[in-house]
Amino acid sequence: MKQIRIKLLATMALSTLLFSGCKKLLVEEPRSFYEPGFFKTEKGVLGGITSQYAHLRFIYGQPYYYSTMETGTDEYTWGQSADNNFKDPDMSGVGNVQALTFPAGAIWGVCFSNINTASGIIENAAAVGTISNALIAEARFFRAFDYFLLVQNFGGVPLDLGAGDLKFNTSAVRTSKRNTVAEVYSKAIFPDLLTAINDLPATPRVTGGVSKTAARLYLAKAYLTYAWWLQNPNNIPTYPAVTTRTDPDGKDAAYYFQQAYNTAVAAIDNPGPFGLEASFYDLHVGGNDRNKEMVLYADHTQESEFYNGNCLNCFDSELGNGRNSAVWMVTPNYTVLTSASNPDGTGSAVNSVQREAMQFLGRPYVRMAPTVGALSNTFTDKSLDSRFDGTFTTAYRGNWPKGGATNTTLYNANDLPVTPGSTILSFLDDETLAPTIAYPSGNRFPGKVSNSVGAGQIPGRSDFVITPRAVSRIIFPGLWKMGVYRTDNGTGLGQPNATSTRPYKIAKFSELYLIAAEAAVKGATTVAGKSARELVNVLRARAGKWKFSNRNNAALVADNSAALTALTPATIDINYILAERSREYFGEGVRWLDLVRTQKWNELAGSFQIASATYGDHTPATVTRTIQPFHYLRPIPQAQLDGMEGTAAEKAAYQNPNY
Repeated sequence: MKQIRIKLLATMALSTLLFSGCKKLLVEEPRSFYEPGFFKTEKGVLGGITSQYAHLRFIYGQPYYYSTMETGTDEYTWGQSADNNFKDPDMSGVGNVQALTFPAGAIWGVCFSNINTASGIIENAAAVGTISNALIAEARFFRAFDYFLLVQNFGGVPLDLGAGDLKFNTSAVRTSKRNTVAEVYSKAIFPDLLTAINDLPATPRVTGGVSKTAARLYLAKAYLTYAWWLQNPNNIPTYPAVTTRTDPDGKDAAYYFQQAYNTAVAAIDNPGPFGLEASFYDLHVGGNDRNKEMVLYADHTQESEFYNGNCLNCFDSELGNGRNSAVWMVTPNYTVLTSASNPDGTGSAVNSVQREAMQFLGRPYVRMAPTVGALSNTFTDKSLDSRFDGTFTTAYRGNWPKGGATNTTLYNANDLPVTPGSTILSFLDDETLAPTIAYPSGNRFPGKVSNSVGAGQIPGRSDFVITPRAVSRIIFPGLWKMGVYRTDNGTGLGQPNATSTRPYKIAKFSELYLIAAEAAVKGATTVAGKSARELVNVLRARAGKWKFSNRNNAALVADNSAALTALTPATIDINYILAERSREYFGEGVRWLDLVRTQKWNELAGSFQIASATYGDHTPATVTRTIQPFHYLRPIPQAQLDGMEGTAAEKAAYQNPNY
């Protein structure tokens, strides 16, 4: 499969695709606007299609939008270093969701700009004469993709950008009318994805390109989400307001749940080059990002700064130009950890875990922290199920020689010796050893220079320890699955302060199983071998297959599939589906959408537990969130309202209620 490399410019430059022998390379023309005839040229169409892939980077890996998808859910809350980009969406009284600053607006302009580009391609490409329907279908996919993202976040959004519904607009317009949710699905999302399924190839034309499988996955997800919207079990308000949630074609929720099931199963049965990786570890280990399970991703690369879109060797900022910095937000400041230079725990305090460009470590921002419930309840089984070990960094190991310290041995918990590679801090699997743990009242034990993060110690162990119920807003396991991966570190620390050069995972083949299972739980008629339980167990069987233990940093070959699938309930309900989705996609920026789709946000995330932002505090406090029905829609960005003509009352009517 050919590879496509995308370089982003801050102006959302249009990239043009040039052919040279059997290779496909990208050469870019910065272009801030498109004249009407540009997409009637082959160069314009090909460049516009390339820009569809490029825009994904401005959404996925963007840390503030990432925060809105995770902070405030049962997975994450705000961390010690959080500002209001992280406190506002937490819904816990430390910030306010508002149109002026709320970071969900990060996608508004990006999506609509790309939608207009897609419409330009769709509207004009046929006139070129050399553009295949398959290429045009890529634009259709992305137009539907963006509208689907927008309607989930904001409710009904405009189909007319100034030139008519789904028309390419080339002039500035300062008026706007929002379509209903049903219109966005029935006029834009469903037709574009159905056409894409028909016209796209089974095998993508380029590495990372969209295919029939991608279109089926998103159509199945759109059917599922729309079915929930029609059913509206908890009477969540919509906008623009409608007296009844009625489908324009007269279909009911049951019809769309069935369509979601049928479409997902069709994709499972006709996978093309896609499929499940052999183990959860294989799916997420660095160096295997472009694997067969990845249906869509926002690409980055270590191979070239130009094609990465950001610097490779620098102390980078977290925002701008499509940077992939999301994982920084959920990384604790492990560099505070110290070990002693003297055998009695005194002497110089050496920072024994240095900031390094490796998957277990990376750059710490401490903006978001996992909840106690996520660590203790979502991942209840940590011995049979490999997904906890394949999600978190639970062992922080000494690497001080790479930072310049010359000590061959340091002294850690219980003043026991540790050498490079030894575990300095462990996050334990459960509370079994909690009665044996002694915690300091602050960040260190009296008279000692080791620790510094308020972790506990167990007699006979050289590593400091923290149990799942003892995590806090300041010290918690990092997100290994999305951690930095570089191959150019040499014998040093590499470039941990450059943004991640790994592709950001957007859509996986595995989700088809859980979409179909969710639709089955909602009443879809199933086919033999694909009941809700059987579909879920395909992923649970994979979760039982161990290849490597991240905790032990060693090979671990085990197959617990039979035992793990036997534990699956005989009857699957929505809460179990959501728990499985969290185990599969924890921290990947989809949790808010899952909870909003199923209207379970308040039920599952209305309260949570975590200790404070003080080292040495290991007593979890229960925090209550105030999640109102209107919060199930995000506010329209104030910048959109400010740019519109109209009275204050008209602008207020454009905004989602209560914002």
